[in-house]
Amino acid sequence: MIRGLPVLVVMTCLAGAAAADTWVPVPFIPKGKGEACVRDVAFMRTQHMELLVHQRDATVHRGVRPKDSRLPACLECHAVAGKAGKPVTYKDPKHFCRSCHDYASVKIDCFSCHNSVPDPSEVAHQ
Repeated sequence: MIRGLPVLVVMTCLAGAAAADTWVPVPFIPKGKGEACVRDVAFMRTQHMELLVHQRDATVHRGVRPKDSRLPACLECHAVAGKAGKPVTYKDPKHFCRSCHDYASVKIDCFSCHNSVPDPSEVAHQ
């Protein structure tokens, strides 16, 4: 039993070293273009869906459409430009929303109804 102890120690050390060198992929999150988001970053990373659902209900059921918390307002700051300098659509893996949703294996259906790039006519008015 004692002769096997050095082998066990070496194997344990090697396993620990291999685990320390393991690379865990993380999503690339592009920085927004505005001065500050409507909420702090930590809150938005964990609670943005609650805001979107709440806003959806307020807009659809009560007709409330505040400028700072509409989906197009989010996309105006968080749109990622492609090679042509224009914002990419949700079909492109570089799209801001896709970076985290693909990483988390979360399918969203927002863009089956909504445009996934800012509307130039809305950007010009702000």
